[in-house]
Amino acid sequence: MTDWPPVEPDDVAAVADRRDEIAAAVRDHAGRIAYELARLKGGDYGLATVETDRGEWTVKYEGGDLSYLRFDPGRGSEVYVVSTKQPPEPEPLADALTDYNAFVAGFNDYVASHEGVLDDVSTEFPEVTTTDGVVGERDRVLGRIREVCDRIARELQRYEGSDYGTFTERVAGTRWELKWDSDGASYLRVGGSGGLYLLSQYEPPSAADIREYAPQFREFVRAYNDHVEELEADLGTVEL
Repeated sequence: MTDWPPVEPDDVAAVADRRDEIAAAVRDHAGRIAYELARLKGGDYGLATVETDRGEWTVKYEGGDLSYLRFDPGRGSEVYVVSTKQPPEPEPLADALTDYNAFVAGFNDYVASHEGVLDDVSTEFPEVTTTDGVVGERDRVLGRIREVCDRIARELQRYEGSDYGTFTERVAGTRWELKWDSDGASYLRVGGSGGLYLLSQYEPPSAADIREYAPQFREFVRAYNDHVEELEADLGTVEL
């Protein structure tokens, strides 16, 4: 029967404590690298790889904090020197850390390679043209269209006796739809359900679309007036 050498619990605890002490120190130091890397890349998430003579180091950060630090020696198994899971075994950790200084030097060289890149970039940019004129004309035209549509909505509300409704007509073969409620015109849409909203509660149409459809709006108003005249003619034939 083999007599195994005795295992001293105190020795195991001492090794684990030393491993945890070293791992914590590496986490703090590599955390600074992750922070600087996040600043350099301009984002909260990412990773970078640094090659050394002995292998390859990968540092990943999330939310600006270190996520993991991994060492791949090329020959042999990779080791997560820092991770969100369990700490590495003491022997692989010790082996990886013999290359840690080379990793830091490689990172410093990576940072240095970016220095001076923006020195010759000018911040003298052309003046930005104001959109006041275009926006003012757009608001003027759309304001007038809304004014007319609100009036149509009020007239339809009076006639229909309801707070909600729609009025549709075809102008040059294109369907125009005015939806109204108790507050006035809700929207004016051109071209059916997938068409263009000339008026809506959301963003206004482009200046090009307004230029195309504003002249046609006159025909829509004429179609509404013709509709009212037909209603008046129909009512005129009623006898009591």
